[in-house]
Amino acid sequence: MKKTALPFLLAASLFALGACGGGGSDTASEGDASNGGASANADGTLTIGLSANPKTFDPVDYSGQYESHIIRNVADTLVVYNEDLTEIIPSLAAEWEAADDLMSYTFKLRDDVYFQPGDYQDGRKMTAEDVKYSLERSANESALNRLRMVEEVEVINDTEVKLILNAPNSALLAVLTDAGNVIVPKEEVEGHGDSFGSHLVGTGPFTLEQWQQDQMVKLERHENYWGETPNLAQLNFQIIPDPTMMTNSLRSGDIDIATDVKGQDRELIEQDGNLELLSVPGLATTYLDLNNVEGPTADPKVREAIYKGTNVQEMVDGVYQWGGAEVSYLPIPRQSWGYDEAQESLAPSYDPEAAKELLAEAGYPDGFDTEIYVAESRVPYATIFQNQMAEIGVNVTINTVEWGTYSDIVSKGQAPMSIGGWTWYPDPDFYLYQLFHSDQIGALGNGKGYKNEEVDALLTKATSETDDQEERAAIYQEALELIMADVPRIELDNTETAAGVSSRVHGFNVSPDGSIRIVTPYGTNVSVD
Repeated sequence: MKKTALPFLLAASLFALGACGGGGSDTASEGDASNGGASANADGTLTIGLSANPKTFDPVDYSGQYESHIIRNVADTLVVYNEDLTEIIPSLAAEWEAADDLMSYTFKLRDDVYFQPGDYQDGRKMTAEDVKYSLERSANESALNRLRMVEEVEVINDTEVKLILNAPNSALLAVLTDAGNVIVPKEEVEGHGDSFGSHLVGTGPFTLEQWQQDQMVKLERHENYWGETPNLAQLNFQIIPDPTMMTNSLRSGDIDIATDVKGQDRELIEQDGNLELLSVPGLATTYLDLNNVEGPTADPKVREAIYKGTNVQEMVDGVYQWGGAEVSYLPIPRQSWGYDEAQESLAPSYDPEAAKELLAEAGYPDGFDTEIYVAESRVPYATIFQNQMAEIGVNVTINTVEWGTYSDIVSKGQAPMSIGGWTWYPDPDFYLYQLFHSDQIGALGNGKGYKNEEVDALLTKATSETDDQEERAAIYQEALELIMADVPRIELDNTETAAGVSSRVHGFNVSPDGSIRIVTPYGTNVSVD
């Protein structure tokens, strides 16, 4: 069987992993990243701060990056991206081959993979049946329709499976790298039922030992892990929604890594000789969704008025006065191979007087009252937006909710407005299909209810008719023209991926997609002194 890897032909400069302000790309300068450096402590504990409380660890139900950080360290996917996200490489699958018509993909599995012991199995060997069960479960039950293209999974033998698609799809391998498509044992899922999200079992480097809601998640080393033995005995995640508290916890030594570092905390970390700020151009976008179905914003003219009344540059400068983001003009990040700078002019320009005229034409000469939903970390955006809207007569009430509530309200289309973030991989499919295809209405990505049949057709065509990257990019750019003309949301910024790291940590890198990678098939194996 011929092993195929997908190169994405990204310019190296787009993913330059040099750290901002820290003088290096990681903290392993005194030792090899794969073994954690000369001072590696095989029984060490690493504690990472998370800015929001996870809702669930069930792969088919998770909808936020906060959950994926834990899922990725407990369970594995068939394939993964390499470190700089330019190529897909083996993980649980050792080899694979795509059919010429892109209607099926065949995978040869590793034969040395074991699940972590759980309540309903004792750490048995993973087989092709587990892959079939997990991927078909994702195809049928995923909250974000992650495997929408998979019709069924055929077991060829214990170490071979064939994924049969319902239509040709050139993005399948990229889709399979998502944490929602990890492999889990049927016994544990069915044994725990609805509570499996609190008892995740996988084949990854760490086992889920404890989860205290709103407080912490405790993982321990999987002693029978198929890959390189983790350098850590324990991996903890501390839930710290307040960014100031996050930085203070890092500086005091209560945590070893602070994630989602923004604002003045970047400067505080840079100035601390015991810490390093790692910051790279990211694949993360921040946007302000407008309800396309109900309320005043169901009118495209009102949506355009809101966009023209939003001074995006002022918002980004206010939230990121210490750096870490730049204004966004399109629904895909600059680091995506589908991005075309020539399309930036499609975004409505700031013009508050024109905004007032549009509101009057739409029947709202005196503005209107509305609400915006945000998680705590995005309150600064909402506050600036609230002040800007007041200038055009729109009275915005800010509703700050925890992540689980936010996800539920937004996905059900119950938020008049909301501020969200999206980060995935370089393939535009993950941004445009997930957030703008009508099939995704009811999922978190398209909670705004955007629907355009021409856009649907183009987004389907981009993965079903060709696997040529340039041809696919041209199709996505055609779809972007239609999307931007409909003004379904306001583009805010592209953010850097940033983390503050203690000097006792070795081998840790920040990834453009924001994922936390502690032990990987390509050699990362983080350790602590």
